[in-house]
Amino acid sequence: MSAEELLGTAGVARREVDSAESERASRLWWDADADDYLAEHGRDIGEADFVWCPEGLREADARLLGDVAGMRVLEVGSGSAPCARWLATRGAHPVALDLSAGMLRHAADLGAATGLVVPLVQAGAERLPFADASFDAACSAFGAVPFVAEPERVMREVARVLRPGGRWVFAVNHPMRWMFSDDPGPDGLTVQQSYFDRTPYVEIDAGGHATYVEHHRTLGDRVRDLVAAGLVLDDLVEPEWPEDRETVWGQWSPLRGRLFPGTAIFVTHKP
Repeated sequence: MSAEELLGTAGVARREVDSAESERASRLWWDADADDYLAEHGRDIGEADFVWCPEGLREADARLLGDVAGMRVLEVGSGSAPCARWLATRGAHPVALDLSAGMLRHAADLGAATGLVVPLVQAGAERLPFADASFDAACSAFGAVPFVAEPERVMREVARVLRPGGRWVFAVNHPMRWMFSDDPGPDGLTVQQSYFDRTPYVEIDAGGHATYVEHHRTLGDRVRDLVAAGLVLDDLVEPEWPEDRETVWGQWSPLRGRLFPGTAIFVTHKP
C-alpha cells in the first residue's frame, strides 16, 4: 500500500502551514513512505555512499565538506543514513538525525548489515537536541530543509551547534523548480506558477489535514536566512546534468536537467 493510501491522501491544497502541522505531516509521510522510497531509490543512494543530488554528484568527487577525518559531523535529515555511513568510512564521527522512525529503522538495519553503525537521533531540524558548539561540520542532502515551515530556525540551530570554522553544506531543490510541475517529461518544461509565490504545496486527507508538505524559498530567501544566522556563504553549487546520465529520479530527468538546474547546494561556514 502506498503512502498516499496509508495516509488517506484525497487532494492537493495551496495554503499556509505552520511548523507543528508541517512537522507532523513530514513525520507521518516518511514513516509511511520509507519502505517504498528505499525500494525505488535505495540503489541510487547506496548503502554507504554520499550522493548530493539526483544529478549524481558525490562527495567523494566534490569534497564540499573537505577532509572529515577525525571530525564530528551532524547529518540533518539523514533518512536511511547512507551519507553518515560513508562519512564513517572516511574517518569521521557522524551522527545521523531524522524526524522519521521509519527511515531510522532502515538506517539501523543497514548499519548492522554493513558493519557501519552510526549514532541515530530522532528529532526535527528546527530544534536540534545538541549542545552549543558540539559539531565540527554539518550536512544535508535533500533532508529536512525543503520540508520545514521555518528554515531560518534550521539555519540558526545548525549555526548554534557548529564550532567556529565548521562547515554547513546542504542540498535542496533548486528554487527555480518551483515554477514547474513535478513532471520529468515535456509537460515539466512549462512554467506553471510564480517563482515568488511561497505558498506551500500541501497534500491533504478528506478532513483537510496535511499528509505531505513542501515549502518554497527563493535563492534570496536562502541567502538571507544564512546571513541572519551568522553564517558565511562560500559557494553556491548548481550541478549540471552529466551528458551520459540517463537516470530519471522523480521530477529529475535528462530532458529537464540539460535545460535548467534541479539542485542548489549551499556551501557555508561559521566564522
